[in-house]
Amino acid sequence: MAPIPLKQSASSTQTLTRHGGYAPEARGLVREAVRANAAATLASPPLSSPAQPQAERTQAEVRFGPTVGGALALDAPTPRVLCCEEMDGRRWSYVVDVEGLSGRAHRGSSVRTMPMQIPVAPVEELMSFIRSYVVPEGFPDSVTPSYVPYMTWRALKHFFGGAMGVFTTQTLLSSVGVSKNRATPGAVAINWILKDGAGRVGKMLFARQGKKFDYDLKELRFAGDLLMELGAGVELATAAVPHLFLPLACAANVVKNVAAVTSTSTRTPIYKAYAKGENIGDVTAKGECVGNIADLLGTGLCLLISKRNPSLLASFTFLSCGYVFSAYHEVKSVVLNTLNRARFTVAVDSFIKTGHVPSLKDGNTKENIFRPPWWKYTPVVLGPRFSEAFQEPSSFLVIQTLFEKERYMVTYSPSKDKIYALLKDQAKSDDILKAAFHAHVLLYFIHLSNANRPSRRMRNSSRSKYEELLLPTNADFLAHIIESCKIVSSSFEIFKTKAAEQGWIMSEALLNPGRARLLSAEEHC
Repeated sequence: MAPIPLKQSASSTQTLTRHGGYAPEARGLVREAVRANAAATLASPPLSSPAQPQAERTQAEVRFGPTVGGALALDAPTPRVLCCEEMDGRRWSYVVDVEGLSGRAHRGSSVRTMPMQIPVAPVEELMSFIRSYVVPEGFPDSVTPSYVPYMTWRALKHFFGGAMGVFTTQTLLSSVGVSKNRATPGAVAINWILKDGAGRVGKMLFARQGKKFDYDLKELRFAGDLLMELGAGVELATAAVPHLFLPLACAANVVKNVAAVTSTSTRTPIYKAYAKGENIGDVTAKGECVGNIADLLGTGLCLLISKRNPSLLASFTFLSCGYVFSAYHEVKSVVLNTLNRARFTVAVDSFIKTGHVPSLKDGNTKENIFRPPWWKYTPVVLGPRFSEAFQEPSSFLVIQTLFEKERYMVTYSPSKDKIYALLKDQAKSDDILKAAFHAHVLLYFIHLSNANRPSRRMRNSSRSKYEELLLPTNADFLAHIIESCKIVSSSFEIFKTKAAEQGWIMSEALLNPGRARLLSAEEHC
């Protein structure tokens, strides 16, 4: 049957549809006509307009692909890129073989992986493997810039610590009697167990100081490193007096475990300061891995050196100096964005003298992280008892009127040469920050007024009664207190704004005020 034109099939359909008896045959004829017409259209080559140049028609025909033997290679599979992938700076493309003109994957085809870069050298592969253990993912964008110097000094400290552990262990084993025939294995085991047990007691006793690890993190961290060296020195002293092994070893282990508690308690806040985003676990794991690697390297090197029997005192002195030097710079390289008392003092002093708040790096660098145990003097006392700040009621009544609208009071004690910032019961975190700021401003005025006077920082026992009578009272410094109130009212908000611009977190100041609070006598007494 010849193909029926489409224009005729439509009219025929309408005519045959009117006659109910011929409807099935008509629909069959229409379907056959449409199928034949579509097949003829697909089989015919694309028509070109008469005005189209011959060169363009030839280019359109060649565009379908190369010819093989005078015909198009329609059955030859060609690769088609499905997608590209990148991981750790390397890229791959996934391709699949497709049929020529149809662009569809033939049955049984599979995805192939093709690298898009030159194969990596074995040395680079090794470095990539090492980096996966010692640096966090996304380094250096995933950590702060001060992460590298901190980890460098930390690794150096652990290197010296691992090396020193070889000498201390050898000394302890020799002192306990392992190398001597007269010592029984049971006695050795008992002494060693008692030594470790004393260390665990030290951990429990020092745990009550936990809150201080948040306020004075760097100071306690460095103090812990010094305690670690002190414990190592006591352990080495057992070589000189082996009959005192048990008391010396127990004391050394108590000191070293206190240092271990300090290191463990300050580890997380430090790593948190370096983490960008929620990668604190990754930063912690890589940091501890670096410390362990350095510790193993130091241990291995010292094992080789110890075979030559070097001088115990000279070796300990060298390693101890290296350990303390590295520990100091490790702590100094930590950059925290919170204000404790030491960093707050640096920030306020810089603001008063220059009008600028130091950056995070400068403020942390200038922070004092070492204070001798015998140095108890603090010029500013935040949150003291009333009896510490006032010796006579008249000075309190005079100063009280100046701070009626504030939730704190600031005064000066000439006899103790200290500024006292007392807190009221309604004081919040911002009021505590303002009280500390006011105390440092008043301290600056007091130092200016005393610049040409002899120092009054002396022990009470060394003063005579005549000198005590000549000392001024709190009321004598009322003019300085009034002047400081004017300065604080106009500059405190400016200080907070400039500190926040430098990156300091003002809402989480770690000033560690005392627990005493002033209550209103009319309402509570």
